[in-house]
Amino acid sequence: MFDEKVIEMILEGIRDTLYMTLVSTLIGYILGLPLGIILHVTGAEGLKPNKAVYKVIDVICNIIRSIPFLILLILLIPFTRAIVGQSYGSTATIVPLVICAAPYIARVVESSLNEVDSGVVEAARAMGASNAQIVFKVLLVEARTSLVTGATITTGLLLGYSAMSGTVGGGGLGDIAVRYGYYRWQTDIMIVTVVLLIVIFQIIQNLGTRLALRLDHRKK
Repeated sequence: MFDEKVIEMILEGIRDTLYMTLVSTLIGYILGLPLGIILHVTGAEGLKPNKAVYKVIDVICNIIRSIPFLILLILLIPFTRAIVGQSYGSTATIVPLVICAAPYIARVVESSLNEVDSGVVEAARAMGASNAQIVFKVLLVEARTSLVTGATITTGLLLGYSAMSGTVGGGGLGDIAVRYGYYRWQTDIMIVTVVLLIVIFQIIQNLGTRLALRLDHRKK
C-alpha cells in the first residue's frame, strides 16, 4: 500500500503543511503584533488611552474571531482568488490562515503586555523613557516569555486549521487525510497523516516551551 508514490505524496504533504503553518504564523505576527501593541497602548490603562481606536480594532478582532475557520475559508474564496490567482492549494490557504490568525495574535499580544508589572512601566517613565521606548525596551522585553508561549499556541492552532483546510482542497496532510481517509476509505493512510500531524504539533510545542523557559528571567 505504501509504495514510492504514496511516500512521495506524504512527504509533499508534510512540506506543504509546514509551509502553510510557518508562513501564515510569520505573516500573522507581522500584522497581529502591531495590532496587539496598539490595543494595549490605547486601552483604558495603556500608555496613551484612546477609546475610539481601541473600540474599532476590538470590534474587528472580535468579528473575525467569532467566525469558524472553515466558514471563513469559504467566505474568503473570492478574495483569496484575487490575491493569489486561485482558491485551492497550500499557497491559497495561507490567505485565510493569516486573516484568521492576525486578530487572535493581536489578542495574545495584548494579553501578554497587560501582564507586565505596572511598576516596571512607571519606573521607565520616571527615568524619562518615551512611549516608544517603553513599548520596545520594557513591555516587549518583559513579556517575551508570555509572547513566545503565545506564539507556540498560535502555531499549533494554525497547524490544526491548515489540516482543516484539506476539506476544501487546501493541500498538506489534511488534504491527504480527507481524500484517502474519507473519500477512499484508506484508513491506513489517514492514520499515518494523523500521527504525523501529532508529531509535528509535539515538536512545535516542545521547541516553544524550551525557548520560553530559556527566556524566562524568573528562572535564572
